[in-house]
Amino acid sequence: MVITQKIPFLRRLLMAPELGALLSLLAVFVFFALVAGDKGFLTPQGTVNYLEVAAQLGILAVGVALLMIGGEFDLSVGSMIGAAGMVFALGVQIWGLPVWLSILLAFAMAVLVGLANGYLVLKTGLPSFIVTLATMYALRGATIAITREVTSVTRFSGLTEPAMGDPLARLFMGTWLGLPVSIWWWIFLTAFFSFVLLATRFGNWIFASGGDPVAARNSGVPVARVKLVLFVLTAVLATLLSLIQVLNTGSADVLRGQTKELEAIAAAVIGGCLLTGGYGSVLGASLGALTLGMVQQGIFFTGVNTDWYLTFLGLMILSSVLLNLYLRRKAVEVGG
Repeated sequence: MVITQKIPFLRRLLMAPELGALLSLLAVFVFFALVAGDKGFLTPQGTVNYLEVAAQLGILAVGVALLMIGGEFDLSVGSMIGAAGMVFALGVQIWGLPVWLSILLAFAMAVLVGLANGYLVLKTGLPSFIVTLATMYALRGATIAITREVTSVTRFSGLTEPAMGDPLARLFMGTWLGLPVSIWWWIFLTAFFSFVLLATRFGNWIFASGGDPVAARNSGVPVARVKLVLFVLTAVLATLLSLIQVLNTGSADVLRGQTKELEAIAAAVIGGCLLTGGYGSVLGASLGALTLGMVQQGIFFTGVNTDWYLTFLGLMILSSVLLNLYLRRKAVEVGG
């Protein structure tokens, strides 16, 4: 006779990766609602503003969170944003390629970068932090150098108009049902990859690969393949974000995406992802992105200099990590 022990509800609640992110989000919302509610923060347009900021970070954070759960990091996603935008711009304005082909070219490059990152990490055994740090600098430098070799400018404008009639480009630009397209992409990606992580075999493989890769490999989990897919995914999502930005602003810049890799990691950490891997949540990372979006726009609505955003970001990371640590300790006490 097999006896199964039911986990108390309170312990399951405290162990949920999203709980700390949800509490942080509520605290930030209440704070800015009180201090900036009458200055535009609570208006429909103010809501759309912070949702759009959160969506653009959240698209990136989804992939970063999955990779962190799988036990790896990717510091090159910020450089990937700038590189993908310039590949698209060069294709349209310099090489005379159709818009749809320039889009596919940008995604193809993302796949190659993701495969290169994953291959180097898996074959050399070096920490992904080191490998992708090198890729971050190499990709940014190559983007600047190659662009200057091809043309004297490092920023392109007027990219929206040629894309207006392209059916593929319309997936990344404009508004759908009155909301910026980035918000819908964010919602879809969060829902889809939450399902993948929690309800599929591949999701179990991600947790296993990050938790104990040796035991996972001995149990038949294709750890190398899982991590390779996750590296490709982060690069592809960075390219998706890049195309959304380029097609909606009409401009591409070699320096676009700077520090975004750190903001995405911050969103994932606030969302409950452990730096050691094997634990975390896509939904939590999206809640972390929403929290940071609220902070960034909330500071703007209060009239405080937006340079203070980075200070708030640092405090949010530290407080969220401490909160998540406290919640896990309480869960152990409840379980004990």
